[in-house]
Amino acid sequence: MGWKNELILRSAAVALVGLLCQESRALAAPRSGELEIKVIDATTKEPLACRMHLKNARGRPRKLPKLPFLKDHVSFDGSLSMTLREGDYTFELECGPEYHTRMGHFSMERGGTDTKTVPMKRIVDMAAEGWWGGDLYVHRRVEDIPLLMRAEDLHVAQVVTWTDKKNDRPGKRQGQELLTKFDTNRYYRILAGRDGRPSGGISIFHLEAPLLTLQSNHGATGEYPPGVKLAAEAQENKNAWIEADTLVAQDLPLWIAHQRLDSVRLANHRYTREGYIDEEPSDRPRDRTIYADAGGLGRWSNSIYYKLLESGLRIPPTAGSGSGDGPNPPGYNRVYVYCGKDFSYQRWWEGLRAGRVVVTNGPLLRPLVEGQRPGHVFKGEAGKTLHLQPEVKLATKDRIEYLEVVKNGRAASVVRLDDYVARKGRLPTLSFDSSGWFLIRAVTNAGKTYRFASTGPYYVEFPGEPRISRTAVQFFCDWVDQRAASLEISDAEQAEEVQTLHRAARDFWQDLLGRATTD
Repeated sequence: MGWKNELILRSAAVALVGLLCQESRALAAPRSGELEIKVIDATTKEPLACRMHLKNARGRPRKLPKLPFLKDHVSFDGSLSMTLREGDYTFELECGPEYHTRMGHFSMERGGTDTKTVPMKRIVDMAAEGWWGGDLYVHRRVEDIPLLMRAEDLHVAQVVTWTDKKNDRPGKRQGQELLTKFDTNRYYRILAGRDGRPSGGISIFHLEAPLLTLQSNHGATGEYPPGVKLAAEAQENKNAWIEADTLVAQDLPLWIAHQRLDSVRLANHRYTREGYIDEEPSDRPRDRTIYADAGGLGRWSNSIYYKLLESGLRIPPTAGSGSGDGPNPPGYNRVYVYCGKDFSYQRWWEGLRAGRVVVTNGPLLRPLVEGQRPGHVFKGEAGKTLHLQPEVKLATKDRIEYLEVVKNGRAASVVRLDDYVARKGRLPTLSFDSSGWFLIRAVTNAGKTYRFASTGPYYVEFPGEPRISRTAVQFFCDWVDQRAASLEISDAEQAEEVQTLHRAARDFWQDLLGRATTD
């Protein structure tokens, strides 16, 4: 008996039953066995909270009593005792993206008992390097959040407790704070809200109470009131933070034009561990001859984000798993914010606003350009070329399909992994003669889903005019016109109110078009 590289578990009872071979005892034995698994960090030997995907011989996920379960996985804190019917089982153990996945199979015999210790080996310690991971869309039981965050090694979470359909928590429970700190450096905040209507697709953070006008029983239905109006209501609280759930939401140009967004979710609930949600009613349609298959939605979303940057707008990208409203575990899509050693909840949000971020659902990037993190603004001198040397540390569980530097919306360089290793993480030098932006991203060949990582953008400023692309701005001008033409609101007064907002958005984009400085 023993565990091979693929971690094959075999109950000690298998050998014992075979040796004893006593038919009477075998018949009397219960049709189940017991197995205890202890999970530890391979280096520190300390217990680790963990997520397990356990399936029987038919491939059906197994629930376990008193543990948080979602679709195909449970989470537990350090050790787990299981009573299982006899038979064959497969499993995967994960402690978030910073640890290697352990997987294998075992057979459970009648009356068998066994205990196994599983050491989990780190790939990288992002927090030790100053990068702290968060998830801005978790819709799970509040009571389970600390365990779920430990199991995924998350340090910040926004917990959705009210939506356009349901208010799970009218206010904080007696004695319960909105912001909870535990384990010395982990934080979650309840009362995050989400407008998931086809006309919506926004998340709202840091309010003291839900927006009652968003509840279906308070009049928020269909196209009215528009999400931009609700965002304005939320922003009456100066601490409110408004985020676009996706970059393909129909009202994205409207929200941007009215300056209602603090961030946009580049890695969102549409990307799941085993696949992707292809299309929703609120989507801006994509050209499927260009943006096809599993990666189509991701590449389409990226291209829209790049067009925002090409329009001269600066808005940080984020991530959210949608855990609970979808099958993802918390932190599957996550955003790392650079805080260095001085980490706190407030500093994390300050770093997010400054754009010191890496968004990922797979590869783990730690970028540095001339000693600076994402969000930094490099200053060029008129008549001189600015040369910049990007460097990046990379860790990944999946094979990288490509690593590239995107400059002003296009790939400036694509780096093979063997070249990356040979260059010791130094990417090709970037040169700028005028204002612009750039970022670094890595895309895997996960196949059934879009698994990637992207830094937040760096910016370059030269004296004179900023970079505003006529083509990019025209894209949003057309989008606003098409969206306004598609509105269906039966109430004439409400329809006029919404159309007025769209006309103001059209004016914003037309004005920006008139200030374009490049094609």
